[in-house]
Amino acid sequence: MSSTKTLGVSSAALLVCLAFGAQPLFHHKQEDKQTATVPPRPGEVKINTVDELRYVWVSPGIFMMGCSPDDRECRKWEKPSHEVTLTKGFWIGQTEVTVAAYQRFSSTTGRVMPFSPTFNSGWKNKNMPITNVSWKEAHDFCAWAGGRLPSEAEWEYAARGGDPHARYGNLDQIAWYAQNSGGRTHDVATRQANSFGLYDTLGNVWEWVNDWFDEDYYQNSPSQDPKGPDSGQYKVLRGGSWFYFPRFVRGSVRLAGDPAGRVGNFGLRCIGEGNLP
Repeated sequence: MSSTKTLGVSSAALLVCLAFGAQPLFHHKQEDKQTATVPPRPGEVKINTVDELRYVWVSPGIFMMGCSPDDRECRKWEKPSHEVTLTKGFWIGQTEVTVAAYQRFSSTTGRVMPFSPTFNSGWKNKNMPITNVSWKEAHDFCAWAGGRLPSEAEWEYAARGGDPHARYGNLDQIAWYAQNSGGRTHDVATRQANSFGLYDTLGNVWEWVNDWFDEDYYQNSPSQDPKGPDSGQYKVLRGGSWFYFPRFVRGSVRLAGDPAGRVGNFGLRCIGEGNLP
């Protein structure tokens, strides 16, 4: 991950009852089967017991990353559109990280809360997304919560929710942006979710991802599980925010941010693999 859920994987032990006597070796094989687990269902929701946010399971898949076919506002660093395969599923925050969740992090770790914006003085509204966090602070929050920042590819796959268009719905219905936000963030999950059940993947706050920014990365990026450049000067933020106009609130938009920067429209969303706390 300047500019809004450990998950236990729902599982059931496979119990095999032997109706008849069995040899010891056969018993051993049955015991091995008891370790099998049921994988999460696409769209399954779990509560992370550390940050107390809701997370949604996103299954592996293939999608077109970058400039959408119907998008005439793409910049060169959003091109070319290219097929990406994600070989592993993951849990991702159903919303952006909230003030309440970040306060739990601050209280537990002794970290100082970021300075509050004027529109949420003293962090009175706990349901708004946290802002004014640097990339390192976003990274550390996700690690504390038992996860990590998403890769740029993971973020876009989840944010699109299977929709190939620049936006997954009518902008006023799905996002808080400059022309409808009233100059501030809003409570998470108050706009329409995408088909994966995720809120605010567009608008409200920009979201830090793990990747370094390289405007030419898409020219030769891996087609499977891309992780971004090995190094760089800036980190990537995705999704647009309450402060930006529609051209910046699209599924493929990429913003380069100073990793140390703290801005009133920069926030985060975490992901996790397997069992989170």
